Amino acid sequence: MWKQAVAMLRRVIAYEVGMWVSLGRWLLRRPPAVEPGAAAFSYVGVVKPILFAFIALSAIEIPIFDLILRHTLPWPSVRHTVLALGIWGLLWMIGLFAALRIHPHVADVEGLRVRNGFSVGFLVPWAAIARVDARYRSLPSGRSVQIEPDEAGMVLNVATGKQTSVDVVLREPLSVRLPNGPSRPVHEIRLYADDPAALVARAREHLAVRLPGSDG
Repeated sequence: MWKQAVAMLRRVIAYEVGMWVSLGRWLLRRPPAVEPGAAAFSYVGVVKPILFAFIALSAIEIPIFDLILRHTLPWPSVRHTVLALGIWGLLWMIGLFAALRIHPHVADVEGLRVRNGFSVGFLVPWAAIARVDARYRSLPSGRSVQIEPDEAGMVLNVATGKQTSVDVVLREPLSVRLPNGPSRPVHEIRLYADDPAALVARAREHLAVRLPGSDG
């Protein structure tokens, strides 16, 4: 019980730190380096309008709410606390956008690096991939990471806005690193990319020179 609580607390702290680090990197225009020859693929487009709407509404709401409290509450400390929480929430949402923006999927010489912000990041080697296809799918749950069964085995969904747009079919079941630890072996990984056709084309270029049985 205590171990679970401590582990959860550590994840919350790590998430909060990662959010602020991402915000700082984005503001300073210092995203993580991408190796020469690698291609980055964003996945924030599908949620950008929603995030921007929440950010705009929060920015408008904070001074209005503060003005109301200024004339209705006789306790400045309460008003200051509410104001601080409002500003923290606004920065948190901007940090979420920044995290998604500066941590794209990356196709490099080693494989396809699948990401979702700073919390999800794992490498799928090209040698482990059978094929990559573009296909839009809608998911019933809003969780960014989901594992579900299908007729061929287990599927890992790394979704954005309850959607995936790229299917990565593996040669054999593979376990990947997730925020809560290694996943169960999955035979397919589905992820979202703003330009699935471009990601699929780049992936197929790498797969074309890594035929079964080759040393490349």
